[in-house]
Amino acid sequence: MIKRNPELLAPVGNTESFYAALSGGADAIYMGLPEFNARGRASNFTRPMLQLAVGKAHEKNIKVYITLNILIKNKEIDQLIDVLSFLSSVKVDGIIIQDWGVYLIARKYFPKLPLHASTQMGNHNSVGVNFAASKGIVRTVLARELTMSELEKIARESKAELELFVHGALCYSFSGMCLFSSYAGGQCANRGLCKQSCRRLYKDGEEQHALFSLKDNQQLNNLKQITQLGIHSLKIEGRMKSADYVYQVCKAYRMAIDDPNNMEAAAQMLESDTGREKTSYFLGGDISDGITDDPSTGKLIGKISEVTKKAISFESSLKLDEGYRLRIRNKTEDDQLYVKVENFTSKGNLYYIPTDLAGKIKKGDEVLLVRLKIQSFSSRLGNVNTLPELKKQPVNKLEIRNSLIVGGKPAKPLLLVRIGSPEWIAKLRFEDYDAIILSYKKSDWESFDLNSTILQLNRQKIHIELPKFISENNLALYRTWTERMAASGFNQFFISHLSQKLLLPKGAKVSCNENVYVLNDAAAKVLQDEQVSHYMYPQENDLENLLSMKNKQGIVPLYFYPQLFYSRMPVKSHHDSRMFADDSNKKFRIEVKDGITIVYPTIPVALFQYRNQLEKSGFNRFVIDYTGEIMTANVVKRILKKYLQSEGVQPSTSFNFKLGLK
Repeated sequence: MIKRNPELLAPVGNTESFYAALSGGADAIYMGLPEFNARGRASNFTRPMLQLAVGKAHEKNIKVYITLNILIKNKEIDQLIDVLSFLSSVKVDGIIIQDWGVYLIARKYFPKLPLHASTQMGNHNSVGVNFAASKGIVRTVLARELTMSELEKIARESKAELELFVHGALCYSFSGMCLFSSYAGGQCANRGLCKQSCRRLYKDGEEQHALFSLKDNQQLNNLKQITQLGIHSLKIEGRMKSADYVYQVCKAYRMAIDDPNNMEAAAQMLESDTGREKTSYFLGGDISDGITDDPSTGKLIGKISEVTKKAISFESSLKLDEGYRLRIRNKTEDDQLYVKVENFTSKGNLYYIPTDLAGKIKKGDEVLLVRLKIQSFSSRLGNVNTLPELKKQPVNKLEIRNSLIVGGKPAKPLLLVRIGSPEWIAKLRFEDYDAIILSYKKSDWESFDLNSTILQLNRQKIHIELPKFISENNLALYRTWTERMAASGFNQFFISHLSQKLLLPKGAKVSCNENVYVLNDAAAKVLQDEQVSHYMYPQENDLENLLSMKNKQGIVPLYFYPQLFYSRMPVKSHHDSRMFADDSNKKFRIEVKDGITIVYPTIPVALFQYRNQLEKSGFNRFVIDYTGEIMTANVVKRILKKYLQSEGVQPSTSFNFKLGLK
């Protein structure tokens, strides 16, 4: 195991935070262009400004990684090629990717670009890390949900660099596996437009609570152990955060990395980072208090004591200065009121601050500090007119696009059905379907009757599905289990992560479910190259994107309950009910499967009314998914009839299939 000081990797969302990261002692920074990055709402950098930033960073031996960590729509491939060509010419130190289509184009046509697997790729075990390494991906950003035991084993087995988030915001769902934002309005988290659904208040019984809002990640106390594992890069989250935040957090971790004797001073510095309450999360071994009642950021510094028409007053032991930013919180409301500290007066600990928002603020409201003003950082990188002209690699976009086409219309139509428990077997007529996908929990597999007459008679139709999360500690179990299945004639598998093909016995037939995203022809080409038999298109897709694809061999989900959250965290419900509602009274259901919390909507997504249009466009493989369905007497018969007649289902939603995926 290599012992070295890890790289300190800082977030850069704008020019000020660029200088803050460098001043704070970062060894590397990560930043994004306006397109194709998972922080679409950050300021980000134009191409000339990024070129200036790369030059300045490299002068100081600071590495620059670029986030291309979103899913790419098919019509965006030409734009993607332009971006990759530019980044290759600028000679960035790496690009962080999620989409296998981006991987294919970058690896084949821009081979000088080092590739990093984003945490959005869902790598949470050594099989995922080493599969990525075998494909030429030099670094993997690990999932945040790892225990220390799992991290130790992954570090021991890893054949590539590992990057680990040590500070900043946490998502309730596994990264890359959250559909809630997309479901709530088409703003796809996997495309950089997360609406932060896990931060919202929900109706839990008659009350409103932040059921899914996690505290912020802080691994300072585990830093020594992490460093001893040889983790290559320690990452700070925060491209939406202020320059002061970036500087302060960088400085604290720089001090602690360079000299463990600075740990106490570093901890004190982090106490005023103006984020949320802190948790050491799974690495710390205790997640019982990981969810916070207050989903927003800020440090509580006082309560409103008086409100006039144009000012507020409160007492605080913290010394305030011009330029600080405050948030006013009323615990019974969800509004965010921000007040800038300027032109204020004070008497001892009592502050009088003018604000136009005074009419919306009430006596007793809490005052939180959300932004300091530690020091000023420049907003200028230089004169773009002095930049040297880039020597760009010539590329033929038409040739690249044509290389991605893997064939025409499938030879034979298919209808698949997916079920989530053995009880559904009795509801199905096997002759109605070309394939049956069994997506069972562990206890169901443990009692699975390999010699069942009905299953053996139909084993050519049976496909076994692997879950989205397989911990490092369960790899051997799944290898043994799949071998046992194959030996009994069940040799067809649907995998939820491309690396899971390494868990299957030799000769197994491999297909990919919707969690291996195929939103573009390049991603479909990767699966063909990997000799995947079948693949599903994502559930968060839209009709326009689907029709734009040349590769039409995929399976289109026509009926399903999307897994809006898929989390290793238990839910913090204040009632026994597993139901909750949002502010528009849409209802949702919580299910726990093998320790994973899954949130479903209570009505399905049904797209049967588009079946004829899809078939005319060349798509003729479809799946009906009952894994989120509550079993009723006639549900299978009713839904199959709707499919055969290409009729809509009531009640249901079309998700963002028609409205569009942003």
